Amino acid sequence: MSALTLFGLFAVTAMLVLYALEERGPPYILGFAVACVLGSIYGFLQGAWPFGIVESIWALVALRRWRLRAATTRAAAAARRRSGESGS
Repeated sequence: MSALTLFGLFAVTAMLVLYALEERGPPYILGFAVACVLGSIYGFLQGAWPFGIVESIWALVALRRWRLRAATTRAAAAARRRSGESGS
C-alpha cells in the first residue's frame, strides 16, 4: 500500500469516526472539518479533483456548523452560570 493510499485511508476513516461522534460537542465537529480538509488534499493528490472539491465544500459546511454549535454551547454555559449566580 502506498503512502498516498494510507493517507487517504486515514482521512476517510477519521471523517467517518468524527462524523459519528459529532453529537458529543463542537470539538468533534471541528475534527470532522479537519478530516474533510485531509480528504480534500487526498483527492487532489490522487488526481480525483471532483472528490477534492466536494470534500473542501464539506469542510466549509462543517466549519460553519462548528462555529454555530460552539456559539450555542457558550451561550448555554453562560446562561447556566447566570442562573446559578442569581439562585445564591
